[in-house]
Amino acid sequence: MAGEDENVKAVLEESNSQEKESVDATQNERLIQLPLSRVKQIMKSDPDVTLANQEAVVALARATELFVQSIAKDASNITIHGKRKTLQRKDLDRVIDTIDSYVFLQDAIEWS
Repeated sequence: MAGEDENVKAVLEESNSQEKESVDATQNERLIQLPLSRVKQIMKSDPDVTLANQEAVVALARATELFVQSIAKDASNITIHGKRKTLQRKDLDRVIDTIDSYVFLQDAIEWS
């Protein structure tokens, strides 16, 4: 399984390097796609957060979008590497287990 994980890492690294070289075609789209009011509502649900200025809400929304985009692309690459067209839970599990930056999600995601 270790050799297989190395293959997955190699595929993901190659994909990420190609992604960095390409020009973003969606520059004319809105910078933030998530509803800021919902992001602010979620932020305020944390008892440690009493106030959230608009810049913080925008920054957190953008960071969330980039994170979701990144993990989705990595899972998609594993799906394609497995010669499948449908992304499955096992693809996301493999990304979380294989890539060190997603390790914090191992116990955070509950699947029903």
